[in-house]
Amino acid sequence: MTACSEFPWYDSLWLKAYTQAESLLSKRSTSATAEFVDAMDVFRVSPKFNEIQINSILSKPTLERVRTIISNVDPALYEKHEFLKFGRLVIHDLPEFNTIQQELTSHVEQAVGEPLEASYNFLSLYNNLGKCDLHMDSPYAKWTLDICIDQSAIWPIYFSEVVPWPEGFTPEDNWQSNIISSSERKFREYTLEPNQAVIFAGSSQWHYRNRIEQRFKQNFCHLLFLHFIPLGTKELINPRNWARLFSAPELNGIDDVISRLSPDQEALPR
Repeated sequence: MTACSEFPWYDSLWLKAYTQAESLLSKRSTSATAEFVDAMDVFRVSPKFNEIQINSILSKPTLERVRTIISNVDPALYEKHEFLKFGRLVIHDLPEFNTIQQELTSHVEQAVGEPLEASYNFLSLYNNLGKCDLHMDSPYAKWTLDICIDQSAIWPIYFSEVVPWPEGFTPEDNWQSNIISSSERKFREYTLEPNQAVIFAGSSQWHYRNRIEQRFKQNFCHLLFLHFIPLGTKELINPRNWARLFSAPELNGIDDVISRLSPDQEALPR
């Protein structure tokens, strides 16, 4: 999923759709707005949440199976649209990784304290150009299990504390550095070795990685991202359903945003 002018970070179009829907409903009544906002509270995260690091997340046979899958993937299947911006090749929802995600759902449920279902997953193969600019994910990634599969060297990731959705965000030239330097958000560094993982709240925590350190001729980091949403919310999370779910035909007015969401993946970030 791409960015928009109001929210100039990767994966921000859902937030754009949300704020447009809230604005349109406010023209009808306070109660209609409140119903919508209250329903979306299920995708918000308690400010008390802190990231959870896990050692040996996969069994040794499963880890080797994942590495074998990676080595055997047909290169033509990788999505290359993020190669220059993020320095990575990605592939979404391989059947083998869907199975692993299902197997790990209960583990993540216990860690975060709520029933969950799989949202989507993707394998990310970062290379010498690897970086991940400051961003928040859409609530399709309310919870993320970030698994390090292999790497040339440790590559830190940084998380802010849980913060409210930045609905009133005002773009400015140095917005990324200003957020990172803000003492209010208290960014924390995490490092992962292969087969370690971290659970974080992707849509409620700013997070980023600096440019991958150029230690070797070929620098790389292979990460498997498994994303989860609250159980039973697959319909609610999709902006295409809001006009129907809230009996609010005016929400068809957010089509200009929805049209940029991926129709083949039910608005999942691409």
